[in-house]
Amino acid sequence: MTKIKVLHIIKSLGRGGAEMLLPETLKLHDKDKFEFHYIYFLPWKDQMVGSLEEAGGRVACLEAKDNIRLLLQYKKTIEYCKDHKIDLIHCHLPWAGFLGRWVHKKTGIPMLYTEHNMQERYHPATKSINKISFNSQSLALGVSQDVTDSIKENIKPNIPVRTLLNGVNTESFQRSCNSHIRRELGIPKDAIVIGNVAVFRFQKRLVEWLQVIKRIREKNSNVYGIIVGAGPLEKEIKMEWKDSGLQNIVFLPGLKIDVKSYFEALDIFMMTSSFEGLPIALLEAMSMECAVVSTSAGGIKEVIRNEEDGLTCKVEDWQKLSDLCQILIDDPEKLKTFKRAARERVLKEFSLTKMVDELEIIYSDFVTK
Repeated sequence: MTKIKVLHIIKSLGRGGAEMLLPETLKLHDKDKFEFHYIYFLPWKDQMVGSLEEAGGRVACLEAKDNIRLLLQYKKTIEYCKDHKIDLIHCHLPWAGFLGRWVHKKTGIPMLYTEHNMQERYHPATKSINKISFNSQSLALGVSQDVTDSIKENIKPNIPVRTLLNGVNTESFQRSCNSHIRRELGIPKDAIVIGNVAVFRFQKRLVEWLQVIKRIREKNSNVYGIIVGAGPLEKEIKMEWKDSGLQNIVFLPGLKIDVKSYFEALDIFMMTSSFEGLPIALLEAMSMECAVVSTSAGGIKEVIRNEEDGLTCKVEDWQKLSDLCQILIDDPEKLKTFKRAARERVLKEFSLTKMVDELEIIYSDFVTK
C-alpha cells in the first residue's frame, strides 16, 4: 500500500503547546498508512526534534533568522515537497501558514492549517496578512470552538473551518508514585504544591500567578509552587519572584522537555491566563490527576466545567484564584475528588487517540479526492 506523505510546517520545534503536540500525535499515527515529514525554521528552538525522529518522523530545518526570511524559504519548501512526493501539507501558527499557502498556490498540494490562538490576540500586521491569505488553503482547523468562532467572525473565510479539539496522550500521562521532584527541590512530602507549565509570555500572567501564590502562602505555610518554563518575560517574572520573597517557596526549574515528573509533584494546576486557545499543558496536567484552578480564558472554559471538573473564575477576577485554591487546601477530600474528575474529563473528551483518528480521516479524505 502506498503511504500518504504528510508534511507538517511550523516556525519552531521548541517547547510550546503546538510544537509538543507533533511528537505526541506522531506516536499514535498509523505508520503503515502515513509517512510524516516536518519542516521548521529556527534551529535554536529544536527541543522536539529528537522526539519526532525517535517516533519515526523525518525532520528538516530550513534556517531563517526572521519572519521575512522564513517566507523566502518557499522555494526550498517546494523543492522538498517535490523531492519527497508530499501528498498533503499541514501548517501550524500564522507564519508557517503564510508560507504553506504560498506553496499550496504554486504546487496545488492540499494544505490544512491549524489555528491555535484567537485572531484578536495577533499583531495587526499578522491579522491583516492572515485575512488576505486565508482562503488560499484547503481547510482550517480551530483547536477550540472559541478559536473557530474567532476565525469566522474576524476573517469570514470562504473555505471550510472546523473545530478539532486538542488532545492528550492519556496512556503516557499517567500519575505514578515515582516522582523525585519534591525530594530534589526540598519540598515536604505533606505539602500542597501548586504549579504551572508555560512559556513566559504576557498572556500567561505569571507575575499575577506569583501574587496569587504569595497571598495563599500568607495563610498556609505548607504551600509551595513550581513554574516550569522560560520565555521573553523571564526577567520581569524573576524580578517579581525575588521582590515577593518567594525564592524558597516557588521553584523555577527552567525549560524542560520532559515535564511528566513535575506534574507528578503537583496537587493543583493553576492558570492565571488572560487568553488561551486550548492549552496542551492543561490537558496534560488533568491527565496526570492535578486538580485545576484557573481563569476561564478561551478554550479553558470548554474543558473545565466549573465545580465539576475544576474551579474557575472570570479572567478579570484572577485574584479570586487564591480563594478557590484555599477551598481545596481546606478540604483534602474535595481536592482528591477534583484530581479524579480532571483525569476522567480528558479520558472521556480529550483523548489524543480521538484527535488522531479524526486527523487521519481528514488527511485521507483530501488525498483521495
